[in-house]
Amino acid sequence: MSSVDSVIATLPDGSKKTIDQGTTLLQLAQSIGPGLARDAVAAQVNDQMLDLNHHLDNDATVEFVTTKSADGLDVIRHSTAHVMAGAVKDLFPAVKVTIGPSVDDGVNGFYYDFDSDRGFTEDDLEKITKRMNEVIADDITFERKVVSREEAHKIFEDMGESYKLELLEAIPEGETVSLYQHGNFIDLCRGPHLPSTMRIKSFKLMSVAGAYWRGDSNNKMLARIYGNAFASAKELKKHLNNVAEAKKRDHRVLGKQLDLFSFSQSVGGGLVLWHPKGARVRSIIEEFWRRSHFDYGYSLVYTPHIGKAELWQTSGHLDFYQENMYAPLEIEGNPFYVKPMNCPFHIEIYRSRLKSYRDLPLRFAELGTVYRFEPSGTLHGLMRVRGFTQDDAHIFCTNEQLDSEIKRCLEHTFYLLRAFGFEQYEIYLSTRPEKYVGEINSWDKATNALKLALESLGLDYEIDQGEGVFYGPKIDIKIRDSLGRTWQCTTVQIDFNLPERFNVEYVDNNNQRVKPFMVHRALLGSLERFFGILIEHHAGAFPMWLAPVQAIVLPVMTELNEQAHDIQQQLVEKDLRVEIDDRNEKLGFKIREAQLAKIPYMLVVGKREIEQNGVAPRTRAGEDLGFHSMDKAIELLVKEAAWPERPERKEV
Repeated sequence: MSSVDSVIATLPDGSKKTIDQGTTLLQLAQSIGPGLARDAVAAQVNDQMLDLNHHLDNDATVEFVTTKSADGLDVIRHSTAHVMAGAVKDLFPAVKVTIGPSVDDGVNGFYYDFDSDRGFTEDDLEKITKRMNEVIADDITFERKVVSREEAHKIFEDMGESYKLELLEAIPEGETVSLYQHGNFIDLCRGPHLPSTMRIKSFKLMSVAGAYWRGDSNNKMLARIYGNAFASAKELKKHLNNVAEAKKRDHRVLGKQLDLFSFSQSVGGGLVLWHPKGARVRSIIEEFWRRSHFDYGYSLVYTPHIGKAELWQTSGHLDFYQENMYAPLEIEGNPFYVKPMNCPFHIEIYRSRLKSYRDLPLRFAELGTVYRFEPSGTLHGLMRVRGFTQDDAHIFCTNEQLDSEIKRCLEHTFYLLRAFGFEQYEIYLSTRPEKYVGEINSWDKATNALKLALESLGLDYEIDQGEGVFYGPKIDIKIRDSLGRTWQCTTVQIDFNLPERFNVEYVDNNNQRVKPFMVHRALLGSLERFFGILIEHHAGAFPMWLAPVQAIVLPVMTELNEQAHDIQQQLVEKDLRVEIDDRNEKLGFKIREAQLAKIPYMLVVGKREIEQNGVAPRTRAGEDLGFHSMDKAIELLVKEAAWPERPERKEV
């Protein structure tokens, strides 16, 4: 036990440090070392993240949060958001403040929404930035104040901050009301924040936009300022370079440039129109997906786009998911819904006849198109649509088979993702939440099966304690693209809910009817979103096996067009996707056009090539490979166009 005037701080390595009662966390960090004091931005004290200005009055476990962690970056960004809001109030006193969270959307790190008579301009952003730098240089302390609900109400009422009063009313009774103040700016906030404004090292205000209060189009439109902040100028510069590169890779821009897909207001927002080249790539993805599923022992199924209301009532969708579903159709007096998910259909296939333990495992896979309502303001190219094709599968297996089935799912996942060029991942295992269905022993078995599969494959993962869905634990896999951005694609979920709702059973080896384990899994996610990610990952320059056009024949003069068409035909007969540019244009122009179209190979055909029965290949990167005989050219192209190597066929 500590003495009356001292406390013991237990550090992550198990060491203990005795300090004076009332010592701040910042002082504790300084006593450990100057490097930690410089890098720390907050600390996890027992189960609560606190400011470094917090005084330790009791023994506690302490883990410092540094600028190198996601939580540390979150603290930096949220503190910067407060400084921005304060600067806006200094410059535009009539503006009302609403909310200003830290975010991470790949571009922005925070935003603040303001009720303003006018939107903000680029000139305004420059003025706000200047004022922020002045506040940062003044080294103003972020001060936390715990107040009563009545005190907070009076503060914001006197300030005329009506939005803060609304937010205050939403705080549950009994919950602590905390405010943060730096200088004249005060806000309703849980924190934590940096010790002072001078700890903000590098930021940039990125853009302005409009946003409805609470995201509801029935509410007032607010003015939003986006920004980002990092622990150093070097990190910010790297981020801004990535943002610029991401703009070049924007799948919406490249989709139009490469003539892959489009949207039409006449058709409706969020509904994709696949053009021939985009459809060609999609068909290759689908064919590769099907082949891999046969290799991994799946049976393909097809299901309708609509189902009777009673199906969705049984599944629970009408009770818990109806806001994401479209209004029903009436067919012969019965309401039908377009499907938001494929699960109930796969269950009905399973239930079409009684299964024995000898039939299991059963693996049903489908590229099933589903429809979900998304507000128009959330639609974003292929990344957020209203109609999309899910690479869905459902596995029905016995208790004894669950471990191997989960491992098989993960092996299949990494084979697919690597084939498309993704080698880096973030993996999360989400465990039982407070509210759940099913028996605890089933949850434990399922969670252990997920964990065992991850560990048997030597995969690093994080546990999201209590973040599983109510019907079962899950593994989520985020892929990291060429710009370092993460995208959620794969999910492997175990479901205790639907088998119960639909009374899914099989006859075991004791001739008893028992429930199987049911595994939901999607490996690529939706084809639309995955296609958008692929475009941006490869900057539209698809690997040869995926490219819609793998090579283009470029005759140097129109007199050679007939022979060039013969060359094209030879290549097409080798199952290569080859076009020809036989326009009466200069060769340099044709090469530039082919490079803009990101075609892997340009096959130049002049008199010499015709006479010697060959071509002169060039790559889209600009490399001139010199003369190749037709046999050598075909060998080169066929080898590079080969699909990724198949995995060893899995026993069924």
